[in-house]
Amino acid sequence: MKKQNGIIGAGIITAIAASLCCLTPVLALLAGTSGVAASFSWLEPIRPYLIGITILTIGFAWYQKIKIRPVKKDDCGCETVGKKKFVHTKTFIGIVTVFAILMMAFPYYSKIFYPQTAKETVITGDAVLKIAEVKIKGMTCAACEEHVKFEVTKLPGIITSEVSYINRNAMITFDTMKTNIKAIELAVNKTGYKVTDIKLK
Repeated sequence: MKKQNGIIGAGIITAIAASLCCLTPVLALLAGTSGVAASFSWLEPIRPYLIGITILTIGFAWYQKIKIRPVKKDDCGCETVGKKKFVHTKTFIGIVTVFAILMMAFPYYSKIFYPQTAKETVITGDAVLKIAEVKIKGMTCAACEEHVKFEVTKLPGIITSEVSYINRNAMITFDTMKTNIKAIELAVNKTGYKVTDIKLK
């Protein structure tokens, strides 16, 4: 039983570790500590291995639970039936399995935890619009995109912001009369991801 608990524990830990790179930006937003968002982005390259370990450990836990075991008998040859602890039941392994699946799939639905970043920006006659391509290091998933977008959109004069972790950049249209490149760079760096280059288009 201790062996099975260890296997289940390993499955939970690897499932959480597999989602940390995308879970951290959401937790940082909720906690109001934006700068720690990129803390676990270094885990992204090993994420497939963590997912593999999770699947193997949870699968092995199920195998241990459903395999046929010899019936225990007492001194008189009668079968002994003892009450199982909840952590040794199929229900518990089922709950752990669902939790692991939710953790591993977190990058695909993490966007729902971010508030809507759309805001109404009034473009006046004296507005001078520019488009900046901001190269960003450290983004690994959709949660990273949303975190950067959330911080940049808080600036005055931002018209649009499209962030892509795949392209490792953000395309930001802004009014130079209300904000500037330096403010945009500071907003991105505040998330914990790093601006590596900015080009005006």
